[in-house]
Amino acid sequence: MAPRKAAPRKRTKKSFTISAIEAGTALSLAQSTGASTAVQQALGGNLNEALTSLSTTVMGNKQKIIGTLGAAFVAKALTKSFSSGTLAKLGPIRIRA
Repeated sequence: MAPRKAAPRKRTKKSFTISAIEAGTALSLAQSTGASTAVQQALGGNLNEALTSLSTTVMGNKQKIIGTLGAAFVAKALTKSFSSGTLAKLGPIRIRA
């Protein structure tokens, strides 16, 4: 008698989802806060200057930061009514609202 073949296993899809609103908000906030400059200064060993730079940039751009957060909040509230939520699909990447 021949041995039974094992049942074929389903492989899980190797994909990931990116929220367009959240990604855009994060990029905008990173730019508005001067995070990249602060991180470079901190990695260079000057933590005090990094925190001072971050604080100064945030205080100078607080209107822009508040506007970005407000727009993201409104966009998230409006997109909750969409049925699928997927804006685009490119291979394993899904971009959702």
